[in-house]
Amino acid sequence: MAGILPLLTLLLTLAQAGVAGAAGSVRLAGGLTLGGLFPVHARGAAGRACGPLKKEQGVHRLEAMLYALDRVNADPELLPGVRLGARLLDTCSRDTYALEQALSFVQALIRGRGDGDEAAVRCPGGVPPVRAAPPERVVAVVGASASSVSIMVANVLRLFAIPQISYASTAPELSDSTRYDFFSRVVPPDSYQAQAMVDIVRALGWNYVSTLASEGNYGESGVDAFVQISREAGGVCIAQSIKIPREPKPGEFNKVIRRLMETPNARGIIIFANEDDIRRVLEAARQANLTSYFLWVGSDSWGAKISPILNLEDVAVGAITILPKRASIDGFDQYFMTRSLENNRRNIWFAEFWEENFNCKLTSSGTQSDDSTRKCTGEERIGRDSAYEQEGKVQFVIDAVYAIAHALHSMHQALCPGHTGLCPAMEPTDGRTLLQYIRAVRFNGDAGTPVMFNENGDAPGRYDIFQYQVTNGSAGSGSYQAVGQWAETLRLDVEALQWSGDPREVPESQCSLPCGPGERKKMVKGVPCCWHCEACDGYRFQVDEFTCEACPGDMRPTRNHTGCRPTPVVRLSWSSPWAAPPLLLAVLGIMATTTVVATFVRHNNTPIVRASGRELSYVLLTGIFLIYTVTFLMVAEPGAAVCAARRLFLGLGTTLSYSALLTKTNRIYRIFEQGKRSVTPPPFISPTSQLVITFSFTSVQVVGVMAWMGAQPPHSVIDYEEQRTVEPEQARGVLKCDMSDLSLVGCLGYSLLLMVTCTVYAIKARGVPETFNEAKPIGFTMYTTCIIWLAFVPIFFGTAQSAEKIYIQTTTLTVSLSLSASVSLGMLYVPKTYVILFHPEQNVQKRKRSLKTTSTVAAPPKGEGTEAPK
Repeated sequence: MAGILPLLTLLLTLAQAGVAGAAGSVRLAGGLTLGGLFPVHARGAAGRACGPLKKEQGVHRLEAMLYALDRVNADPELLPGVRLGARLLDTCSRDTYALEQALSFVQALIRGRGDGDEAAVRCPGGVPPVRAAPPERVVAVVGASASSVSIMVANVLRLFAIPQISYASTAPELSDSTRYDFFSRVVPPDSYQAQAMVDIVRALGWNYVSTLASEGNYGESGVDAFVQISREAGGVCIAQSIKIPREPKPGEFNKVIRRLMETPNARGIIIFANEDDIRRVLEAARQANLTSYFLWVGSDSWGAKISPILNLEDVAVGAITILPKRASIDGFDQYFMTRSLENNRRNIWFAEFWEENFNCKLTSSGTQSDDSTRKCTGEERIGRDSAYEQEGKVQFVIDAVYAIAHALHSMHQALCPGHTGLCPAMEPTDGRTLLQYIRAVRFNGDAGTPVMFNENGDAPGRYDIFQYQVTNGSAGSGSYQAVGQWAETLRLDVEALQWSGDPREVPESQCSLPCGPGERKKMVKGVPCCWHCEACDGYRFQVDEFTCEACPGDMRPTRNHTGCRPTPVVRLSWSSPWAAPPLLLAVLGIMATTTVVATFVRHNNTPIVRASGRELSYVLLTGIFLIYTVTFLMVAEPGAAVCAARRLFLGLGTTLSYSALLTKTNRIYRIFEQGKRSVTPPPFISPTSQLVITFSFTSVQVVGVMAWMGAQPPHSVIDYEEQRTVEPEQARGVLKCDMSDLSLVGCLGYSLLLMVTCTVYAIKARGVPETFNEAKPIGFTMYTTCIIWLAFVPIFFGTAQSAEKIYIQTTTLTVSLSLSASVSLGMLYVPKTYVILFHPEQNVQKRKRSLKTTSTVAAPPKGEGTEAPK
């Protein structure tokens, strides 16, 4: 206790100084006294404590408390036998001045803790001591208005356990029950308001906004709550947080606008500021020619007030504002509009209000103070001779008074059962006990809304949401329109919103525009609402907003790369233009080959047929026929049977042909070389030997193919890599046999070896006598065939990366095969067929032989001629 006495002495000194400096107070006598703190005057300038009168925020609210007290005292059911008194003080909108005034509330408590009767005695001007009237014992305080004032006052009132209920202070800081345990409020804290504003921003689709706050508890705490809630909720980023100084320098607001334009994509501005700062920000935006650029979201300090936007309506169009849910109290309107100088003498500031409201002057000592201002008659009437609109916090002032009255009533019923009036248990009234009853109250106020407090003394959050809209195409004729409500959850009528430009299209306030279909977000480091859009190109598709993945091998992305779809499968069909030339050549070749075979069979014993080597000729013609039929296998739809036939017959026809030609050229060459040295014929030149040699060569091909089919059974596959082009739209799966380009050429490799060997022997046999008249046609056939296949190789492998690979390579292969077969057929058998069919007179045995030839060359075996008739 000894440590508290110096503090009490200091507080008493301050209280006396505060009372001495006070401009006065409104007093109502009563058994229990309530304190009241109201901003009757604005903050003073040039060292003065108080400035001009505040008609609405000051006088309206103060009169609301007087009105509520009158109603409570007139209610026989509420606090029967107990009259509530009051002591109402002016804070002058300044926290330090308000603290001085509020110290008068604790005078009785300080004196009660003093040293005997000396605390009740004073000696003004040296006169003998007299006993002073004891100060009222304030049981609870209604107020204050500004959060900074409430914080200052709450720190003192809690020392003396005096409950406090504010009607307008909304700073989240005041919800800290460990520091402001005796503080309650009938308005919701800004943490609820901040949550409502975050919900509004998210409902509008904005994710990048700036904040603007007036320096002080209200602005800074509101923005801090908004930033914290938006961070927890996610999806909303703060571009800039700008603070307006308490005493802004010239040009400060132009600087604010320039800073806001440093992040031009953040068009949404969350503003927690006082009316004067709001107005000056709007003026600076107009000066910067940004009338319709910013999208304002204002707190309850803006609300639905005209004063912040007066003559700045064009800048405010589209502004969304928030205001605690309230209603106009009709009873107060009737009460206040009947107030006059005669019936309202208890309000010491009412005369000043009268002068201000009616723009007149009251006479003092019978003289008019200012000749330029008309004299007040006293007959003026509020609402008739002046504009009147109920101030927005009147409802909450009345709710605060009734909350204390209901708490005192409950406390009286508990502590003074059966008593009318106060009982000793409530004299004095214990503040801690009263606080418990205050926190437990629950009733419907004059506005019809429930009044209650949570464990921190906060009222539930209920807000109306407004938007300032143009009514008749002119910003000057705009008005605030209700567009939604917030009570734990948001209900916003987006269809009712109107905007500059396109009235129905919500403007954007985003760091980055949404990515289009098939694009992923590449986040900017450290800024979760900013990103770059990266296309899911190639064969990738958009999995989610942050990821691209490659489509499976058998699929390709959709046109907008938002998913995958099956890759179309193609093959060389019978109706394809690419198939027409090979099929035509094949058909003609088969017809020509059939004609030759039929002619040879019919004239099998004629000299020309016998001289051409009948057995090998039929083998060779069979090979040519097979070469032509390969074209149909290459065009047919791949399947197990077709693929097996391709493997077998692709190289079989050429192997038979070149084996027979090689056997012929080798026989001619050996006969010619042997004839140079001896008249003895070389071995293995009989028809049977020739067939054995030919089929031996051919068996190598057949055995190899059979071994391949045994090791890897043939089947069809869909190759999605063959035509996997750079542009996915051109991608195709190719239905084909399981033969790579290399294995396909491998089927022909042995044939090509035989062809090259045959060409070598044809070159060696180029000098044989004309008696061996087939040597030169075979030579020309092989030369031409070599040229065809030399042209085939670069074309076939050069088109391996082409989108038309399947068509070009198949066409090239089949045409090359048909041409090589046609060369052999045309050079070796068409001339003979022509002679047989059209010049049969030449198809006779030659009777004279060259003596030189017969003397140097052995005669051919029986049945195998060496020359054709001439």
